[in-house]
Amino acid sequence: MMHPIIFNTTLEEALNLVGTFAFAESGALLAVRKNYDLVGMAVLALITAIGGGVIRDVIIGAIPPAAFTDASYLWIPLFAVGLTFFAHPLLNRLNAAVLVFDAAGLAVFCISGATKALIYGLGPLPAITLGTLTAVGGGIMRDILAHDQPAILRVGSELYALPAALGATIIVILARFPGNDSLMVGLTAVFVFLLRLFALRYHWKGPRPWRTTSH
Repeated sequence: MMHPIIFNTTLEEALNLVGTFAFAESGALLAVRKNYDLVGMAVLALITAIGGGVIRDVIIGAIPPAAFTDASYLWIPLFAVGLTFFAHPLLNRLNAAVLVFDAAGLAVFCISGATKALIYGLGPLPAITLGTLTAVGGGIMRDILAHDQPAILRVGSELYALPAALGATIIVILARFPGNDSLMVGLTAVFVFLLRLFALRYHWKGPRPWRTTSH
């Protein structure tokens, strides 16, 4: 049976807002690296921040999506755009900053995505799937709009979807046991965040099918 305390509304909203800012920053920073103007920054920030959550909400029937019923989900990306517009010269390595913020958004959104799926009565596997989709959906849209190959499909790309899937899986398991909910959810987010960063640092990649040498 799902343990309801872990999925209280306050915790879910907090996770969503943190993830929204992190993803918005990754989108805005990518726009700066691509030399886009202010409108381009806003487009990439918004689509990265709310894209995965909108897809999740449409699938589970949470209509209209939370991004369009709570103005915070629009103001936070715009704030991130303004911050990045003026502060980006302080960031010496924009590409590294994009990856760090993207990892933070990935960690938070896989948790909030799985959480909301469970709240809406989905089973473990659909919840894990939607948690992963929530985490990677906005980044995929961002990369496509910026004419980059999405990290999840890039040949030789470091672990991306797998950390999100692991995080969503942990949340689904935690939902069945009582305990210190906030601590465990926080540790799960840290685990996913660090796993993604370590994968980038040490070039950890997912398994690939065996290839036979043709003669």
